[in-house]
Amino acid sequence: MTGRDTTPRPPEPIRRFYKEATVAPHAGGEARILLDNRPVRTPAKAHLAAPPSIAERIAAEWNAQGDYILPISMPMTRLANTAIDGVTAALDPVKDDIAKMAQSDLVMYRADFPAGLVAEQKAHWDPVVAFAEDALGVRIMLAEGIMPVEQDPRLSEGVRRRLPATPLPLAAFHQLTTLTGSALTTLAFTEALLDFERAWQVAHVDEDWNIREWGEDAEAAARRAQRRKDAEAAAFVLRPEAVPAAS
Repeated sequence: MTGRDTTPRPPEPIRRFYKEATVAPHAGGEARILLDNRPVRTPAKAHLAAPPSIAERIAAEWNAQGDYILPISMPMTRLANTAIDGVTAALDPVKDDIAKMAQSDLVMYRADFPAGLVAEQKAHWDPVVAFAEDALGVRIMLAEGIMPVEQDPRLSEGVRRRLPATPLPLAAFHQLTTLTGSALTTLAFTEALLDFERAWQVAHVDEDWNIREWGEDAEAAARRAQRRKDAEAAAFVLRPEAVPAAS
């Protein structure tokens, strides 16, 4: 007799059950998302609401669904759900996590060869380091390789002080930091040193170098395209004018 198969199975796709998504005014200057005039709720059963420009994007994601609802194609909806259900009650832990990531930021760890990659990292990453040193009043230590280098504790303290105070922008900052590997790049984007395209380039110096040298893998390209959509959603929350209009 064999045991029961306990292999996790993906959830069944949800068939589209509504005709139209719209937005309606909500408390505090926000807008709720409605499906056939019924309010959408988050997984934790809170009202799905956001600033009007973001609510419009969420509604557009729902309207773009076909016969089945595909959450992977709804980055702004997922980000808003995370902010409402997860970040609202955990502002300090989320800030602590971002500050911790800043202590081992992507732009601190440099290659020592080949010369072309060294030059690319310097060209893209040095302006971010210079911005952070000036903005935070600390010297950032750089290292070759991946061995940890200890940073001035004022670095993480300074990053933490400049983080958004409310759930949705803070969730967006955390998401963009995670996707780029760089809290300092996200801070530079938020404070208008970089637009989105430039920030995305900063985050992918090593990957782009390898693509030029060895070619691009189709599956890796698809994963990167999905990450970019998630990054654009976060960037739009933080600085909508800095995100490409076609996004």
